[in-house]
Amino acid sequence: MKIISWNVNGVRAVAKKGLLDIIRELNPDIMCFQETKAQPDQVQEVFDGLNGYHVFSNSAEKKGYSSTAIISKEPPLSVVNDMGIAIHDTEGRVMAAEFNDFYVVTVYTPNSKAELLRLDYRAQWDLDFADYVARLQAQKPVLVCGDLNVAHTEIDIARPKSNYNKTPGYTQVEIDGLSHLLSKGLVDSWRHQHPNEIKYSWWSYRGGARQKNIGWRLDYFIVSEVLMSKIVETDILNEIMGSDHCPVLVSW
Repeated sequence: MKIISWNVNGVRAVAKKGLLDIIRELNPDIMCFQETKAQPDQVQEVFDGLNGYHVFSNSAEKKGYSSTAIISKEPPLSVVNDMGIAIHDTEGRVMAAEFNDFYVVTVYTPNSKAELLRLDYRAQWDLDFADYVARLQAQKPVLVCGDLNVAHTEIDIARPKSNYNKTPGYTQVEIDGLSHLLSKGLVDSWRHQHPNEIKYSWWSYRGGARQKNIGWRLDYFIVSEVLMSKIVETDILNEIMGSDHCPVLVSW
């Protein structure tokens, strides 16, 4: 079983850069996408040329914004969009696909925005999302994947001191939000297997940041503790281009 997550920053844009060929080469059993910036018919059109996958999507009310998608070889038992909380459910940020032995949740966590204008909302989101995941986990194990829009520790960001409590994605409020999620019996799978490794999943388009590897680790697989012993590989595929993020994966 191989599951991949990728913030594509526009699925139609990445489709023009070889997305389907990348998927065929990686050959995931399940692949989750964030920031598709597309409506359901547009997502379906992108994947029409990809054989062997079932396609599901959740789109923001605002066209060309946010949104998520899941493709899977095996049909899920169910797919549920959103958390059931009105304040959070207009931007297409959450999907949960149920399989026999686990849930896969893809999430595109809200950015706190410039000058941290959305930080209070983000704090509430983190609390509500953790409760949502805990409710799923009470039924069966969960793999949460996606762009969580936070670097959890200093090792997850190239320049921690200059960004701490100043830049969206590296404030103590956001760090505490991810810590709270992990307290629900979940594990940061990549960091668990690579405790001291420096590797990033997002780079600014400015200043040649990717070439200089001045990045952030914003993309995660957060998994139920009971699943961690089954996972044989976690990886950050930073050689794959097409977005300002790169894919991340787990397999067992």
